[in-house]
Amino acid sequence: MKLYYSPGACSLGIHVLLEEIGKPYEAERVDLSKPAAERPLAQINPKSKVPTLVRDDGSVLTEYPAIGFWLARTNPEKRLLPDDLEGQTRVLEATDFCVAGLHMQGFSRMFGARRAATPAEQESMRAAGRDIVTRGFARLDAMLDGREWLAGSYSFADTALFYNCTWTRPFEITLPGNVAAHFDRMKNRPAVQAALKQEGLS
Repeated sequence: MKLYYSPGACSLGIHVLLEEIGKPYEAERVDLSKPAAERPLAQINPKSKVPTLVRDDGSVLTEYPAIGFWLARTNPEKRLLPDDLEGQTRVLEATDFCVAGLHMQGFSRMFGARRAATPAEQESMRAAGRDIVTRGFARLDAMLDGREWLAGSYSFADTALFYNCTWTRPFEITLPGNVAAHFDRMKNRPAVQAALKQEGLS
């Protein structure tokens, strides 16, 4: 397998999953500062975004939930997905909330504000993004009440929450208690530490 990633991007969560699984894989860094069409990755994934996973048979997988689901299902011994339908559904639900909600609706506005035409538009985008992120973390905090992991047992949904938590520092966002404890548990996992080291992150 080969993972195309950018340090600190959402691909970090998939990087963690590959370390959790422990099978051989390659990791190639993608320069996201280049226009999408000019990235060599565009020849492999027309979306030209990370994470992109090239499987051993040469086929390509894109989109965080799909990659996480496939890695979990093809490595059942690693217990990254519950056995029962309800548990699997809850993992997908939590993952999509982290990716489509926190990331795409919230943090994307905050990171993208620098491209706004005027200072007023920048501030408006940041405020809107911060509101979505704050409310999202509050919802996730409630989901974690009385449990260590989002779906009860550790799953690929937890890696999706983790990468979002790594983005709070530059925006000085304080994580609510249960989410902060989850973040600490994630940082203590050897797979997380290995992925962070490989990407040059602390």
